[in-house]
Amino acid sequence: MKLKSILFILVAFTFCKVQAQDPVITQFYLMPEKMNPAFTGISNTWNAGILHRRQWPDGNRKIDTQFGFFNNLIHDQIGLGVTVLNHNEVFTNYNYFQINTATSYRIDLNYDWRMRFGLEVGYGRKDFNFRNLLLEDQININDGSINPISQDPGLAGLNNKVGFFDMSVGFVVDQENAWFGASVKHLTRPDISFKENGNAPLDMLLSLHGGYYFEFLNAPSALIPEETTLLLTANYMRQSQYNRLDIGTVLDFPRFSLGVIAATNPQAKSDNSHLITSINPVMAFKLGEFSFGYSYDLNTSRIGRTQGVHELTLTWQSSYRCDDCENYKVKLKRNGESGYQKM
Repeated sequence: MKLKSILFILVAFTFCKVQAQDPVITQFYLMPEKMNPAFTGISNTWNAGILHRRQWPDGNRKIDTQFGFFNNLIHDQIGLGVTVLNHNEVFTNYNYFQINTATSYRIDLNYDWRMRFGLEVGYGRKDFNFRNLLLEDQININDGSINPISQDPGLAGLNNKVGFFDMSVGFVVDQENAWFGASVKHLTRPDISFKENGNAPLDMLLSLHGGYYFEFLNAPSALIPEETTLLLTANYMRQSQYNRLDIGTVLDFPRFSLGVIAATNPQAKSDNSHLITSINPVMAFKLGEFSFGYSYDLNTSRIGRTQGVHELTLTWQSSYRCDDCENYKVKLKRNGESGYQKM
């Protein structure tokens, strides 16, 4: 095999290993269903949302991620919903798609605190067109023409698509103004190898997360409107050698919110690692049952000019209430991810 061919194949296999890492989002506190299935149905009404994330929008380097969900309670203690994830890298033509069914079960610990267990099962598919690789035996050095077919034996046994079944679990403990939980994704470690008869188990993703809402009870209403809260939140993720801790605060007014999230690398693996990898301003505007969110990740590492990461979110939480229905014996809260209080 020619040296150039070897390099291309090595790049391909290195790429496959890198793609074992799950996509991450900045506005995790607005879409907690992305990090933990135990949040399914926590709003106690119809709840849905979509997210679009564009990383490094400069030409061929851009990476797009979309996430969507909808859920509701189907019983006093049981939530049911669906999540969809799509991730695409323009420069490699790699695509990752997954659709899941999620359910949760609630246990009342006492009047204030609840514990929820979540289970998520679904089907995922990873695509990578190896035919897009240009190998040395495809190039005619005499006239510069390109042969669309390569005879390189290094491509033998490589599949363009791989499908797998997946499972995730989690729990959340919450009350009116606080929540914390943990989840483990890819519990069955499905094989995602593109090579026939290969073996590349998908690494499990551990997530620890929490949040607390501070209320401004005695603040002057002229300066701070009623129902204004300050959210402190954090989300730690670990997948194989990758680790990340997002920590930040959001000032939530009745009509809009402003905040900042810092993405950190708490367990640096090399001398070139940075503790803080990006500073991410976040904002959201509320209109009726809808909330429109935006965040921008400002890179602080040495990776160079990337034009940052843009993230747009749209969430919907129905204001419909059925006080006579068993599964609506709660008072809805503006921020569904923080839970509810009994009437």
